[in-house]
Amino acid sequence: MNRSFRPAVILLALIFLASGGAKLAGLEFEIEAFARWGYPLWFMYLTGIIEVAGAILLLVPRLSALASAGLAAFMLGAIGTHVVHAEWAMLAMATAITLLAARQAWAGRTEIRALASFLDPFRGDSLESR
Repeated sequence: MNRSFRPAVILLALIFLASGGAKLAGLEFEIEAFARWGYPLWFMYLTGIIEVAGAILLLVPRLSALASAGLAAFMLGAIGTHVVHAEWAMLAMATAITLLAARQAWAGRTEIRALASFLDPFRGDSLESR
């Protein structure tokens, strides 16, 4: 990924670390929000784990673009939740985070393709061709 995009990656990592950390710490405002949305408490902790793991993976250069893509997709659930509950300020924030993560994923699409081809068991260099 281009070095000029690194500040955005660090910003995203800080956002997801703070958000996921608040969920894992069981802060009262997170518990109240998940209850208001009708989600079980275990889902709050799962969301926190995904966010913190995503934040860590964002800081691994080889996996940063893939983590950005995963977090952008993950944030679609947050966007849906805020639309359903008419939380417009939170919707704007979730949308901005999603767009920033999607931008990072798009900027690193060649890294994602390279990683996907590396992991593809059917990429053409089977044991028979060795």
